[in-house]
Amino acid sequence: MDMIWVIVSGVGGLVVGSVVSAIVAFKSGVNSRRRTAEALIGSAEQESERIIKEANLTAEAKKKEAVLEAKDEVHRLRSEAEHDIKERRKDIQRQENRLQQKEEALDRKIENYEKKEEQIAERAKAVEERLADVENIKRSQFEMLERISGYTAEQAKEYLLNALTDELTHEKALRIADIEAQLKDEADSRARNMISHAIQRVAADQVTEATVSVVPLPNDEMKGRIIGREGRNIRAIETLTGCDLIIDDTPEAITLSCFDPVRREIARLSLERLISDGRIHPARIEEMVEKSRREVEATIKAEGERAVLETGLHGIHPEVMRLLGRLRYRTSYGQNVLNHSMEVAFLAGIMASELGIDPVVARRAGLLHDIGKAVDHEIEGSHVEIGVDIARKYKESDAVIHAIQAHHGDVEAATIVACLVQAADAISAARPGARRENLENYIKRLEKLEELANEFNGVERSFAIQAGREVRILVKPEVVSDDQMILLARDIAQKIEDNMDYPGQIKVNLIRENRAVDYAK
Repeated sequence: MDMIWVIVSGVGGLVVGSVVSAIVAFKSGVNSRRRTAEALIGSAEQESERIIKEANLTAEAKKKEAVLEAKDEVHRLRSEAEHDIKERRKDIQRQENRLQQKEEALDRKIENYEKKEEQIAERAKAVEERLADVENIKRSQFEMLERISGYTAEQAKEYLLNALTDELTHEKALRIADIEAQLKDEADSRARNMISHAIQRVAADQVTEATVSVVPLPNDEMKGRIIGREGRNIRAIETLTGCDLIIDDTPEAITLSCFDPVRREIARLSLERLISDGRIHPARIEEMVEKSRREVEATIKAEGERAVLETGLHGIHPEVMRLLGRLRYRTSYGQNVLNHSMEVAFLAGIMASELGIDPVVARRAGLLHDIGKAVDHEIEGSHVEIGVDIARKYKESDAVIHAIQAHHGDVEAATIVACLVQAADAISAARPGARRENLENYIKRLEKLEELANEFNGVERSFAIQAGREVRILVKPEVVSDDQMILLARDIAQKIEDNMDYPGQIKVNLIRENRAVDYAK
Protein backbone atom coordinates (compact mmCIF):
# COMPACT_ATOMS: atom_id res chain seq x y z
CA MET A 1 0.00 0.00 0.00
CA ASP A 2 2.81 2.33 0.91
CA MET A 3 4.60 1.33 -2.25
CA ILE A 4 1.58 2.13 -4.39
CA TRP A 5 1.20 5.43 -2.65
CA VAL A 6 4.84 6.17 -3.31
CA ILE A 7 4.44 5.36 -6.97
CA VAL A 8 1.30 7.46 -7.27
CA SER A 9 2.96 10.33 -5.50
CA GLY A 10 5.96 10.04 -7.82
CA VAL A 11 3.76 10.04 -10.89
CA GLY A 12 1.78 13.00 -9.55
CA GLY A 13 4.95 14.90 -8.92
CA LEU A 14 6.14 14.25 -12.42
CA VAL A 15 2.86 15.48 -13.83
CA VAL A 16 2.88 18.61 -11.71
CA GLY A 17 6.47 19.31 -12.69
CA SER A 18 5.66 18.94 -16.36
CA VAL A 19 2.75 21.31 -16.01
CA VAL A 20 4.73 23.88 -14.15
CA SER A 21 7.55 23.73 -16.72
CA ALA A 22 5.09 24.08 -19.51
CA ILE A 23 3.52 27.12 -17.86
CA VAL A 24 6.89 28.72 -17.36
CA ALA A 25 7.88 28.04 -20.95
CA PHE A 26 4.56 29.50 -22.19
CA LYS A 27 4.98 32.67 -20.18
CA SER A 28 8.53 33.17 -21.46
CA GLY A 29 7.25 32.72 -25.13
CA VAL A 30 4.44 35.16 -24.54
CA ASN A 31 6.78 37.76 -23.19
CA SER A 32 9.11 37.39 -26.17
CA ARG A 33 6.21 37.72 -28.62
CA ARG A 34 4.92 40.73 -26.75
CA ARG A 35 8.25 42.41 -27.01
CA THR A 36 8.38 41.61 -30.73
CA ALA A 37 4.88 42.99 -31.25
CA GLU A 38 5.65 46.15 -29.33
CA ALA A 39 8.74 46.62 -31.42
CA LEU A 40 6.68 46.18 -34.61
CA ILE A 41 3.98 48.55 -33.38
CA GLY A 42 6.56 51.15 -32.62
CA SER A 43 8.08 50.90 -36.05
CA ALA A 44 4.62 50.98 -37.64
CA GLU A 45 3.70 54.10 -35.72
CA GLN A 46 6.87 55.75 -36.86
CA GLU A 47 6.18 54.73 -40.48
CA SER A 48 2.61 56.01 -40.27
CA GLU A 49 3.75 59.34 -38.86
CA ARG A 50 6.22 59.60 -41.71
CA ILE A 51 3.52 58.77 -44.34
CA ILE A 52 1.10 61.28 -42.80
CA LYS A 53 3.76 63.97 -42.92
CA GLU A 54 4.52 63.21 -46.56
CA ALA A 55 0.80 63.15 -47.42
CA ASN A 56 0.26 66.47 -45.73
CA LEU A 57 3.16 67.95 -47.66
CA THR A 58 1.82 66.52 -50.97
CA ALA A 59 -1.75 67.69 -50.29
CA GLU A 60 -0.51 71.16 -49.43
CA ALA A 61 1.40 71.32 -52.71
CA LYS A 62 -1.56 70.09 -54.77
CA LYS A 63 -3.85 72.52 -52.97
CA LYS A 64 -1.62 75.40 -53.96
CA GLU A 65 -1.51 74.17 -57.57
CA ALA A 66 -5.33 73.79 -57.70
CA VAL A 67 -5.82 77.28 -56.29
CA LEU A 68 -3.49 78.69 -58.92
CA GLU A 69 -5.26 76.79 -61.73
CA ALA A 70 -8.68 77.93 -60.46
CA LYS A 71 -7.49 81.54 -60.39
CA ASP A 72 -6.20 81.20 -63.96
CA GLU A 73 -9.51 79.65 -65.11
CA VAL A 74 -11.52 82.36 -63.40
CA HIS A 75 -9.38 84.98 -65.06
CA ARG A 76 -9.83 83.34 -68.46
CA LEU A 77 -13.61 83.02 -68.07
CA ARG A 78 -13.85 86.60 -66.92
CA SER A 79 -11.88 87.75 -69.97
CA GLU A 80 -14.12 85.76 -72.32
CA ALA A 81 -17.27 87.05 -70.63
CA GLU A 82 -16.06 90.63 -70.93
CA HIS A 83 -15.26 90.02 -74.61
CA ASP A 84 -18.74 88.57 -75.26
CA ILE A 85 -20.38 91.44 -73.44
CA LYS A 86 -18.46 93.93 -75.58
CA GLU A 87 -19.48 92.11 -78.80
CA ARG A 88 -23.13 91.98 -77.76
CA ARG A 89 -23.11 95.63 -76.89
CA LYS A 90 -21.70 96.38 -80.33
CA ASP A 91 -24.47 94.23 -81.96
CA ILE A 92 -27.14 95.94 -79.92
CA GLN A 93 -25.73 99.29 -80.90
CA ARG A 94 -25.75 98.34 -84.58
CA GLN A 95 -29.36 97.08 -84.36
CA GLU A 96 -30.41 100.25 -82.63
CA ASN A 97 -28.81 102.24 -85.43
CA ARG A 98 -30.62 100.18 -88.07
CA LEU A 99 -33.96 100.53 -86.27
CA GLN A 100 -33.46 104.24 -86.04
CA GLN A 101 -32.69 104.40 -89.78
CA LYS A 102 -35.82 102.36 -90.56
CA GLU A 103 -37.98 104.59 -88.42
CA GLU A 104 -36.63 107.59 -90.25
CA ALA A 105 -37.33 105.91 -93.62
CA LEU A 106 -40.88 105.00 -92.51
CA ASP A 107 -41.50 108.53 -91.44
CA ARG A 108 -40.40 109.75 -94.86
CA LYS A 109 -42.63 107.18 -96.62
CA ILE A 110 -45.63 108.12 -94.49
CA GLU A 111 -45.10 111.74 -95.43
CA ASN A 112 -44.91 110.77 -99.13
CA TYR A 113 -48.09 108.67 -98.82
CA GLU A 114 -49.94 111.51 -97.21
CA LYS A 115 -48.87 113.78 -100.01
CA LYS A 116 -49.97 111.17 -102.64
CA GLU A 117 -53.34 110.73 -100.91
CA GLU A 118 -53.89 114.46 -101.11
CA GLN A 119 -52.97 114.37 -104.81
CA ILE A 120 -55.27 111.38 -105.42
CA ALA A 121 -58.13 113.09 -103.66
CA GLU A 122 -57.63 116.16 -105.82
CA ARG A 123 -57.50 114.00 -108.98
CA ALA A 124 -60.63 112.02 -107.92
CA LYS A 125 -62.45 115.28 -107.46
CA ALA A 126 -61.34 116.39 -110.91
CA VAL A 127 -62.36 113.01 -112.41
CA GLU A 128 -65.81 113.25 -110.82
CA GLU A 129 -66.23 116.70 -112.27
CA ARG A 130 -65.16 115.37 -115.69
CA LEU A 131 -67.51 112.38 -115.39
CA ALA A 132 -70.35 114.72 -114.63
CA ASP A 133 -69.42 116.71 -117.75
CA VAL A 134 -69.23 113.45 -119.78
CA GLU A 135 -72.65 112.33 -118.50
CA ASN A 136 -74.09 115.67 -119.49
CA ILE A 137 -72.48 115.42 -122.94
CA LYS A 138 -73.64 111.78 -123.29
CA ARG A 139 -77.18 112.70 -122.30
CA SER A 140 -77.24 115.54 -124.79
CA GLN A 141 -75.83 113.25 -127.51
CA PHE A 142 -78.47 110.58 -126.76
CA GLU A 143 -81.18 113.20 -126.97
CA MET A 144 -79.71 114.41 -130.26
CA LEU A 145 -79.48 110.82 -131.60
CA GLU A 146 -83.07 110.09 -130.56
CA ARG A 147 -84.22 113.23 -132.37
CA ILE A 148 -82.21 112.35 -135.48
CA SER A 149 -83.01 108.58 -135.61
CA GLY A 150 -86.54 108.73 -134.33
CA TYR A 151 -85.79 105.78 -131.91
CA THR A 152 -85.76 105.81 -128.15
CA ALA A 153 -82.89 104.19 -126.25
CA GLU A 154 -84.95 101.04 -125.56
CA GLN A 155 -86.03 100.79 -129.17
CA ALA A 156 -82.46 101.20 -130.38
CA LYS A 157 -81.27 98.53 -127.91
CA GLU A 158 -83.95 96.12 -129.11
CA TYR A 159 -83.01 96.82 -132.73
CA LEU A 160 -79.33 96.11 -132.03
CA LEU A 161 -80.13 92.93 -130.09
CA ASN A 162 -82.30 91.64 -132.93
CA ALA A 163 -79.58 92.43 -135.43
CA LEU A 164 -77.01 90.70 -133.21
CA THR A 165 -79.28 87.66 -132.78
CA ASP A 166 -79.70 87.33 -136.54
CA GLU A 167 -75.96 87.68 -137.04
CA LEU A 168 -75.21 85.08 -134.36
CA THR A 169 -77.79 82.69 -135.86
CA HIS A 170 -76.12 83.12 -139.24
CA GLU A 171 -72.64 82.54 -137.76
CA LYS A 172 -73.83 79.51 -135.78
CA ALA A 173 -75.47 78.00 -138.85
CA LEU A 174 -72.33 78.57 -140.92
CA ARG A 175 -70.09 77.03 -138.27
CA ILE A 176 -72.39 74.05 -137.80
CA ALA A 177 -72.48 73.54 -141.56
CA ASP A 178 -68.67 73.78 -141.84
CA ILE A 179 -68.07 71.43 -138.91
CA GLU A 180 -70.67 68.96 -140.16
CA ALA A 181 -69.21 69.03 -143.65
CA GLN A 182 -65.69 68.46 -142.34
CA LEU A 183 -66.71 65.68 -139.97
CA LYS A 184 -68.94 64.13 -142.58
CA ASP A 185 -66.17 64.13 -145.17
CA GLU A 186 -63.75 62.46 -142.77
CA ALA A 187 -66.07 60.15 -140.85
CA ASP A 188 -68.38 59.17 -143.71
CA SER A 189 -65.49 58.24 -145.96
CA ARG A 190 -63.94 55.92 -143.41
CA ALA A 191 -67.28 54.57 -142.21
CA ARG A 192 -68.44 53.99 -145.79
CA ASN A 193 -65.31 52.02 -146.62
CA MET A 194 -65.53 50.02 -143.41
CA ILE A 195 -69.24 49.24 -143.74
CA SER A 196 -69.03 48.41 -147.45
CA HIS A 197 -66.09 46.12 -146.75
CA ALA A 198 -68.05 44.41 -143.99
CA ILE A 199 -71.18 44.06 -146.15
CA GLN A 200 -69.17 42.62 -149.04
CA ARG A 201 -67.61 40.03 -146.76
CA VAL A 202 -71.01 39.13 -145.29
CA ALA A 203 -73.04 39.11 -148.47
CA ALA A 204 -76.10 37.06 -147.54
CA ASP A 205 -79.26 36.24 -149.40
CA GLN A 206 -82.37 37.68 -147.86
CA VAL A 207 -85.50 35.55 -147.94
CA THR A 208 -88.59 36.85 -146.24
CA GLU A 209 -90.20 34.10 -144.21
CA ALA A 210 -93.87 33.60 -143.64
CA THR A 211 -95.08 34.22 -140.13
CA VAL A 212 -98.17 32.05 -140.50
CA SER A 213 -97.91 28.31 -141.14
CA VAL A 214 -100.11 26.93 -143.91
CA VAL A 215 -100.36 23.17 -144.36
CA PRO A 216 -101.35 22.01 -147.87
CA LEU A 217 -103.92 19.22 -148.19
CA PRO A 218 -104.13 16.62 -150.93
CA ASN A 219 -107.87 17.26 -151.21
CA ASP A 220 -110.73 18.96 -149.37
CA GLU A 221 -111.97 15.63 -147.99
CA MET A 222 -108.92 15.60 -145.73
CA LYS A 223 -110.42 18.58 -143.80
CA GLY A 224 -113.23 16.35 -142.54
CA ARG A 225 -110.82 13.62 -141.46
CA ILE A 226 -108.71 16.19 -139.61
CA ILE A 227 -111.80 17.51 -137.84
CA GLY A 228 -112.88 13.97 -136.95
CA ARG A 229 -116.12 12.68 -135.51
CA GLU A 230 -117.69 15.48 -133.46
CA GLY A 231 -114.39 17.36 -133.73
CA ARG A 232 -112.36 14.94 -131.58
CA ASN A 233 -109.31 14.96 -133.88
CA ILE A 234 -109.01 18.74 -134.18
CA ARG A 235 -109.54 19.14 -130.42
CA ALA A 236 -106.77 16.61 -129.76
CA ILE A 237 -104.38 18.43 -132.10
CA GLU A 238 -105.15 21.86 -130.59
CA THR A 239 -104.86 20.52 -127.02
CA LEU A 240 -101.54 18.73 -127.56
CA THR A 241 -99.85 21.45 -129.63
CA GLY A 242 -101.40 24.61 -128.15
CA CYS A 243 -102.14 25.92 -131.67
CA ASP A 244 -105.39 26.92 -133.33
CA LEU A 245 -106.32 25.19 -136.61
CA ILE A 246 -108.15 27.55 -138.93
CA ILE A 247 -110.20 25.53 -141.44
CA ASP A 248 -112.08 27.85 -143.76
CA ASP A 249 -113.09 28.02 -147.39
CA THR A 250 -109.50 28.13 -148.59
CA PRO A 251 -109.19 25.16 -150.92
CA GLU A 252 -106.79 22.38 -149.99
CA ALA A 253 -105.12 24.30 -147.12
CA ILE A 254 -105.28 24.61 -143.35
CA THR A 255 -103.84 27.60 -141.46
CA LEU A 256 -102.06 27.17 -138.13
CA SER A 257 -102.19 30.12 -135.71
CA CYS A 258 -100.07 30.39 -132.54
CA PHE A 259 -98.03 33.12 -130.84
CA ASP A 260 -95.23 30.61 -130.12
CA PRO A 261 -93.34 29.77 -133.32
CA VAL A 262 -91.93 26.56 -131.80
CA ARG A 263 -95.41 25.23 -131.03
CA ARG A 264 -96.54 26.22 -134.50
CA GLU A 265 -93.64 24.29 -136.04
CA ILE A 266 -94.46 21.20 -133.93
CA ALA A 267 -98.09 21.40 -135.02
CA ARG A 268 -97.07 21.80 -138.69
CA LEU A 269 -94.77 18.77 -138.65
CA SER A 270 -97.35 16.68 -136.80
CA LEU A 271 -100.13 17.60 -139.22
CA GLU A 272 -98.00 16.91 -142.30
CA ARG A 273 -97.05 13.49 -140.95
CA LEU A 274 -100.63 12.65 -140.06
CA ILE A 275 -101.76 13.64 -143.58
CA SER A 276 -98.95 11.60 -145.12
CA ASP A 277 -99.70 8.59 -142.89
CA GLY A 278 -103.44 8.74 -143.38
CA ARG A 279 -104.25 7.31 -139.93
CA ILE A 280 -105.76 10.21 -138.00
CA HIS A 281 -107.14 9.44 -134.55
CA PRO A 282 -106.32 10.76 -131.03
CA ALA A 283 -103.80 8.04 -130.15
CA ARG A 284 -101.94 8.48 -133.45
CA ILE A 285 -102.09 12.29 -133.06
CA GLU A 286 -100.48 12.07 -129.62
CA GLU A 287 -97.74 9.82 -130.98
CA MET A 288 -96.98 12.14 -133.93
CA VAL A 289 -96.99 15.28 -131.76
CA GLU A 290 -94.49 13.76 -129.34
CA LYS A 291 -92.28 12.61 -132.19
CA SER A 292 -92.40 16.08 -133.79
CA ARG A 293 -91.61 17.72 -130.45
CA ARG A 294 -88.47 15.61 -130.06
CA GLU A 295 -87.44 16.42 -133.61
CA VAL A 296 -87.94 20.16 -133.11
CA GLU A 297 -85.98 20.09 -129.84
CA ALA A 298 -83.13 18.30 -131.61
CA THR A 299 -83.27 20.87 -134.41
CA ILE A 300 -83.21 23.73 -131.86
CA LYS A 301 -80.12 22.28 -130.19
CA ALA A 302 -78.38 21.68 -133.51
CA GLU A 303 -79.20 25.19 -134.79
CA GLY A 304 -77.85 26.78 -131.61
CA GLU A 305 -74.63 24.80 -131.82
CA ARG A 306 -74.32 25.67 -135.51
CA ALA A 307 -74.70 29.38 -134.81
CA VAL A 308 -72.04 29.30 -132.09
CA LEU A 309 -69.68 27.22 -134.25
CA GLU A 310 -70.04 29.38 -137.36
CA THR A 311 -69.45 32.60 -135.43
CA GLY A 312 -66.31 31.15 -133.84
CA LEU A 313 -67.36 31.63 -130.23
CA HIS A 314 -66.76 29.44 -127.20
CA GLY A 315 -67.75 29.28 -123.56
CA ILE A 316 -71.44 29.94 -124.23
CA HIS A 317 -73.78 28.27 -121.76
CA PRO A 318 -75.78 25.32 -123.18
CA GLU A 319 -79.07 26.97 -122.18
CA VAL A 320 -78.07 30.10 -124.12
CA MET A 321 -77.31 27.91 -127.16
CA ARG A 322 -80.77 26.35 -126.82
CA LEU A 323 -82.33 29.83 -126.76
CA LEU A 324 -80.33 30.73 -129.88
CA GLY A 325 -81.73 27.61 -131.56
CA ARG A 326 -85.28 28.75 -130.71
CA LEU A 327 -84.61 31.91 -132.73
CA ARG A 328 -84.57 29.64 -135.79
CA TYR A 329 -88.37 29.65 -135.59
CA ARG A 330 -88.70 33.35 -134.67
CA THR A 331 -89.20 36.07 -137.27
CA SER A 332 -89.16 39.88 -137.06
CA TYR A 333 -90.98 41.64 -139.90
CA GLY A 334 -90.53 38.41 -141.85
CA GLN A 335 -86.77 38.23 -141.21
CA ASN A 336 -85.45 35.10 -139.52
CA VAL A 337 -84.03 36.25 -136.16
CA LEU A 338 -81.30 33.58 -135.92
CA ASN A 339 -79.93 34.41 -139.37
CA HIS A 340 -80.22 38.11 -138.53
CA SER A 341 -78.27 37.59 -135.25
CA MET A 342 -75.51 35.67 -137.01
CA GLU A 343 -75.26 38.36 -139.68
CA VAL A 344 -75.03 41.07 -137.01
CA ALA A 345 -72.29 39.04 -135.29
CA PHE A 346 -70.27 38.78 -138.51
CA LEU A 347 -70.69 42.47 -139.39
CA ALA A 348 -69.78 43.65 -135.88
CA GLY A 349 -66.73 41.36 -135.77
CA ILE A 350 -65.41 42.58 -139.12
CA MET A 351 -65.85 46.25 -138.19
CA ALA A 352 -64.22 45.62 -134.80
CA SER A 353 -61.20 44.10 -136.55
CA GLU A 354 -60.97 47.16 -138.80
CA LEU A 355 -60.99 49.42 -135.71
CA GLY A 356 -58.39 47.33 -133.90
CA ILE A 357 -60.57 46.14 -131.01
CA ASP A 358 -61.42 42.61 -129.88
CA PRO A 359 -63.61 41.04 -132.62
CA VAL A 360 -64.63 38.09 -130.38
CA VAL A 361 -66.47 40.38 -127.94
CA ALA A 362 -68.17 42.17 -130.84
CA ARG A 363 -69.30 38.87 -132.43
CA ARG A 364 -70.55 37.59 -129.08
CA ALA A 365 -72.55 40.76 -128.45
CA GLY A 366 -73.94 40.70 -131.99
CA LEU A 367 -75.02 37.06 -131.75
CA LEU A 368 -76.76 37.58 -128.39
CA HIS A 369 -78.26 41.04 -128.98
CA ASP A 370 -81.76 39.63 -129.79
CA ILE A 371 -81.62 36.62 -127.43
CA GLY A 372 -84.64 37.99 -125.56
CA LYS A 373 -86.87 37.38 -128.59
CA ALA A 374 -86.59 33.63 -127.95
CA VAL A 375 -88.85 33.93 -124.88
CA ASP A 376 -90.44 37.40 -125.18
CA HIS A 377 -93.88 35.76 -125.70
CA GLU A 378 -93.46 33.85 -122.41
CA ILE A 379 -91.94 36.55 -120.15
CA GLU A 380 -93.33 40.03 -119.62
CA GLY A 381 -91.15 42.90 -120.84
CA SER A 382 -89.36 44.00 -124.00
CA HIS A 383 -86.92 41.69 -125.70
CA VAL A 384 -84.10 44.08 -124.68
CA GLU A 385 -84.91 43.78 -120.96
CA ILE A 386 -85.34 40.02 -121.23
CA GLY A 387 -82.06 39.68 -123.13
CA VAL A 388 -80.19 41.68 -120.48
CA ASP A 389 -81.63 39.46 -117.73
CA ILE A 390 -80.62 36.30 -119.61
CA ALA A 391 -77.08 37.59 -120.20
CA ARG A 392 -76.67 38.47 -116.54
CA LYS A 393 -78.12 35.13 -115.44
CA TYR A 394 -75.55 33.19 -117.49
CA LYS A 395 -72.60 35.42 -116.48
CA GLU A 396 -71.93 37.23 -119.74
CA SER A 397 -69.40 40.09 -119.64
CA ASP A 398 -70.40 43.69 -118.92
CA ALA A 399 -69.50 44.71 -122.50
CA VAL A 400 -71.93 42.14 -123.96
CA ILE A 401 -74.70 43.09 -121.48
CA HIS A 402 -74.31 46.80 -122.28
CA ALA A 403 -74.38 46.13 -126.03
CA ILE A 404 -77.64 44.17 -125.64
CA GLN A 405 -79.11 46.95 -123.51
CA ALA A 406 -78.11 49.74 -125.92
CA HIS A 407 -78.76 48.16 -129.33
CA HIS A 408 -82.18 49.85 -129.64
CA GLY A 409 -81.16 53.07 -127.90
CA ASP A 410 -82.85 52.28 -124.57
CA VAL A 411 -79.63 53.53 -122.94
CA GLU A 412 -76.83 55.64 -124.37
CA ALA A 413 -74.12 53.54 -126.02
CA ALA A 414 -70.99 53.96 -123.90
CA THR A 415 -68.63 51.50 -125.64
CA ILE A 416 -67.40 50.99 -129.18
CA VAL A 417 -68.77 47.44 -129.15
CA ALA A 418 -72.28 48.75 -128.40
CA CYS A 419 -72.03 51.25 -131.27
CA LEU A 420 -70.84 48.52 -133.64
CA VAL A 421 -73.76 46.26 -132.67
CA GLN A 422 -76.18 49.15 -133.29
CA ALA A 423 -74.67 49.76 -136.74
CA ALA A 424 -74.59 46.06 -137.65
CA ASP A 425 -78.21 45.63 -136.49
CA ALA A 426 -79.30 48.55 -138.67
CA ILE A 427 -77.33 47.23 -141.68
CA SER A 428 -78.82 43.75 -141.41
CA ALA A 429 -82.36 45.07 -140.97
CA ALA A 430 -82.04 47.63 -143.77
CA ARG A 431 -80.91 45.23 -146.50
CA PRO A 432 -83.36 45.33 -149.42
CA GLY A 433 -85.95 42.62 -148.87
CA ALA A 434 -84.72 41.78 -145.39
CA ARG A 435 -87.86 42.85 -143.58
CA ARG A 436 -91.45 43.56 -144.34
CA GLU A 437 -94.31 45.04 -142.39
CA ASN A 438 -98.01 44.89 -142.87
CA LEU A 439 -99.85 47.67 -144.64
CA GLU A 440 -101.51 49.02 -141.49
CA ASN A 441 -98.22 49.48 -139.61
CA TYR A 442 -96.62 50.94 -142.72
CA ILE A 443 -99.33 53.58 -143.09
CA LYS A 444 -99.20 54.42 -139.38
CA ARG A 445 -95.46 54.94 -139.56
CA LEU A 446 -95.75 57.31 -142.51
CA GLU A 447 -98.55 59.27 -140.81
CA LYS A 448 -96.55 59.60 -137.60
CA LEU A 449 -93.53 60.77 -139.60
CA GLU A 450 -95.57 63.58 -141.16
CA GLU A 451 -97.17 64.48 -137.81
CA LEU A 452 -93.79 64.87 -136.11
CA ALA A 453 -92.57 67.19 -138.88
CA ASN A 454 -95.76 69.29 -138.81
CA GLU A 455 -95.41 69.98 -135.06
CA PHE A 456 -92.54 72.43 -135.61
CA ASN A 457 -93.15 76.14 -135.98
CA GLY A 458 -92.66 77.39 -139.52
CA VAL A 459 -93.49 74.07 -141.22
CA GLU A 460 -96.17 74.52 -143.86
CA ARG A 461 -96.57 70.95 -145.14
CA SER A 462 -94.66 67.67 -145.01
CA PHE A 463 -94.71 64.56 -147.18
CA ALA A 464 -93.32 61.10 -146.34
CA ILE A 465 -91.87 59.65 -149.54
CA GLN A 466 -89.51 56.89 -150.65
CA ALA A 467 -91.42 54.30 -148.57
CA GLY A 468 -90.80 56.29 -145.43
CA ARG A 469 -87.06 56.67 -146.03
CA GLU A 470 -87.40 60.43 -146.68
CA VAL A 471 -89.62 63.21 -145.36
CA ARG A 472 -89.88 66.28 -147.59
CA ILE A 473 -90.84 69.43 -145.67
CA LEU A 474 -92.01 72.78 -147.08
CA VAL A 475 -91.32 75.67 -144.68
CA LYS A 476 -92.80 79.17 -144.58
CA PRO A 477 -90.17 81.57 -145.98
CA GLU A 478 -91.41 84.49 -143.88
CA VAL A 479 -90.95 82.48 -140.64
CA VAL A 480 -87.86 80.32 -141.30
CA SER A 481 -84.73 81.93 -142.75
CA ASP A 482 -82.05 80.16 -144.76
CA ASP A 483 -79.76 80.02 -141.72
CA GLN A 484 -82.51 78.67 -139.47
CA MET A 485 -83.22 75.81 -141.87
CA ILE A 486 -80.04 73.99 -140.83
CA LEU A 487 -81.03 74.13 -137.16
CA LEU A 488 -84.64 73.17 -137.92
CA ALA A 489 -83.56 70.14 -139.96
CA ARG A 490 -81.37 68.97 -137.08
CA ASP A 491 -84.20 69.42 -134.56
CA ILE A 492 -86.68 67.48 -136.71
CA ALA A 493 -84.20 64.63 -137.26
CA GLN A 494 -83.53 64.46 -133.52
CA LYS A 495 -87.24 64.28 -132.71
CA ILE A 496 -87.76 61.50 -135.27
CA GLU A 497 -84.89 59.53 -133.67
CA ASP A 498 -86.39 59.96 -130.21
CA ASN A 499 -90.00 59.09 -131.05
CA MET A 500 -89.95 56.49 -133.84
CA ASP A 501 -88.65 52.98 -134.53
CA TYR A 502 -87.63 52.37 -138.14
CA PRO A 503 -85.10 50.34 -140.10
CA GLY A 504 -82.16 52.11 -141.70
CA GLN A 505 -82.25 55.91 -141.80
CA ILE A 506 -84.70 58.69 -142.74
CA LYS A 507 -83.64 61.68 -144.79
CA VAL A 508 -85.03 65.05 -143.61
CA ASN A 509 -85.28 67.32 -146.67
CA LEU A 510 -86.31 70.97 -146.05
CA ILE A 511 -87.44 73.21 -148.93
CA ARG A 512 -87.82 76.99 -148.69
CA GLU A 513 -88.90 79.05 -151.68
CA ASN A 514 -90.39 82.48 -152.42
CA ARG A 515 -92.90 82.85 -155.22
CA ALA A 516 -94.11 86.04 -156.85
CA VAL A 517 -97.33 85.80 -158.87
CA ASP A 518 -98.89 88.50 -160.98
CA TYR A 519 -101.31 88.64 -163.89
CA ALA A 520 -101.07 90.57 -167.16
CA LYS A 521 -104.41 92.06 -168.08
